[in-house]
Amino acid sequence: MNRPAPAAVPIHYPSSDGRPMAENDAQRSAILYGIGALTRHFKGRPDVYVSGDLLLYYREGDPRTSIAPDVFVVFGVEDRPRQNYKLWEEGRAPAFVLEVASPSTWRDDIGRKRSVYARLGVREYWQYDPLGAHLPARLQGDRLAGSGYVRQPAATQPDGALTLRSETLGLELRAAPGREMRFRHPATGRELRSHDEEAEGRLVAEARVVELEALLRNRG
Repeated sequence: MNRPAPAAVPIHYPSSDGRPMAENDAQRSAILYGIGALTRHFKGRPDVYVSGDLLLYYREGDPRTSIAPDVFVVFGVEDRPRQNYKLWEEGRAPAFVLEVASPSTWRDDIGRKRSVYARLGVREYWQYDPLGAHLPARLQGDRLAGSGYVRQPAATQPDGALTLRSETLGLELRAAPGREMRFRHPATGRELRSHDEEAEGRLVAEARVVELEALLRNRG
């Protein structure tokens, strides 16, 4: 009597590698800003997925093969919560990746990760060094040309800020001395604000409305 073949054991792809998001406050702040600011920027675009510190698996059947970009943006996939990102299911690699340097990760950022992102077809790969202690420049990046990356020259502004233009995002990355990196609209010069800056802006706007209403009542 022929017995049915045993069912294949499902392969488990963990949602965490057990490592902390960041090694220091500066790195954590930059990662959270990048994810939050870009999420708000693309709000209302159901075909744009923004995430970070999420395991990206790129070899089906091998849960040991993964990479976790600090900040990344994918175009052409559904904007929904995920436990991890399986490239063979999604069908699209990130178009934009930002890695934030730390004492134990910066060598991997400019070595192994750079090679992996090029193989996956990540069009733009940027690196930011919030402490200015590890990379040759606080802000640097590469754009995919053929099968490899080409380093993009950063412009130095009169105030000493380094700026790079992201073609995939339509935004500038700007790192000024003594300030955290910010994304900025190149046409208007307006920066994408952090969560705290957004909240503060709303409070200021609400206070102005209250003041105006009081002034109008007094005049009446």
